[in-house]
Amino acid sequence: MGTYLNCGNEAFRQICSGIYVDKTNLIRYINSSIGTSANLTCFSRPRRFGKSFAAVMLSAYYDKSCDSGELFDSLAISRADSYEKYRNQFNVIYLDITWFISRAKTKGHR
Repeated sequence: MGTYLNCGNEAFRQICSGIYVDKTNLIRYINSSIGTSANLTCFSRPRRFGKSFAAVMLSAYYDKSCDSGELFDSLAISRADSYEKYRNQFNVIYLDITWFISRAKTKGHR
């Protein structure tokens, strides 16, 4: 199965070890909505446009079970006022929906 609560930053570390385009300004946007009436964010994109990578990035940034400073210190989010305030401060629940879909297909469900 897998770890769903506080899954750490290893997946984002693997992404950053290859060719990585910095999308951390998404974190700046989400940080600006924390504690406001607009605190729910829907991140929808077409297929193959990086939704899973974004989810892994967000998990690594907010997850309190690890220290992600070294991963984010050189990225755009590190220049935001809210960078230190929210980094690694929350319990994160990460659900890989593609895992659930593939599991249902192997069991013969649709």
